[in-house]
Amino acid sequence: MSRFVKSFTIAALAGALIVPLSGTAAAQTAAYPVKHPKLIDNPLYKAGLLPKTTCKEPRVQRNNRTQARAYINAVAACLGKTWKQHLTKAGLPYKPAKVQHMDRIPKKYCGFDVTVDSSQAYYCAKTSTLVFQIGKDLMDDPSDLWLFHLVSSHYGMHVQNMVGIEDAFQAIPTSSKSELSEQFRRHNLQSDCFAAAFLKSVSPMRGRSGKDWNHLLTLVKGDAARASSEKRVMGKPANVRAWIKRGYAGGNPAACNSWSAASSQVA
Repeated sequence: MSRFVKSFTIAALAGALIVPLSGTAAAQTAAYPVKHPKLIDNPLYKAGLLPKTTCKEPRVQRNNRTQARAYINAVAACLGKTWKQHLTKAGLPYKPAKVQHMDRIPKKYCGFDVTVDSSQAYYCAKTSTLVFQIGKDLMDDPSDLWLFHLVSSHYGMHVQNMVGIEDAFQAIPTSSKSELSEQFRRHNLQSDCFAAAFLKSVSPMRGRSGKDWNHLLTLVKGDAARASSEKRVMGKPANVRAWIKRGYAGGNPAACNSWSAASSQVA
């Protein structure tokens, strides 16, 4: 699933559970938006602001894969520090995410249909692993916040997994492909929002300014160009940016309750 301007492939999770319904039953149990309590009223939303921490970005030179991988590892460590503190303080479960780097991700890794794109990243919920394939397109200009956001949004999926959002998403019934795609968008927009909330919690970062934030927003393209709404799983560019801005403005996971949003906000 293509998500961003840098020809980057991101998969939301390890397979979607589709429970076909028909007739009245579908209308009663699969309304828009969803009503699952773990999604719309998760305890994470009541845990407050993310703690203020620091995160030092290692240097990444252009086309230096070794440095890019070290950068990813460092940002993931920052994420672990912040989310561990936040979740454990709230009495919520926490387990470290694993980070794995591959020269080429296997075609059926973790149940995904892995593409042939140069750069790819996946979160495997079954093993709590963030896996990265760093290609030339991602290393062409590593000076912006794109790689930071990429790691943070995937860690956001790990957070969803830890607090039960992932399981709830897998469990909700869907009556059509369009409905399933909308729920995928809710899932992905939330992880983007979590990423931005984390960025706020470690800001200001040394060497960064508002220009870096504004440039990051220009890199986000969503998947509005797709012909069918049934295949759109990331959201329109305006909506992706809106949820990222929302997370950054609040610095609080409560701002990221995409499951209670109107369908138009996750289109």
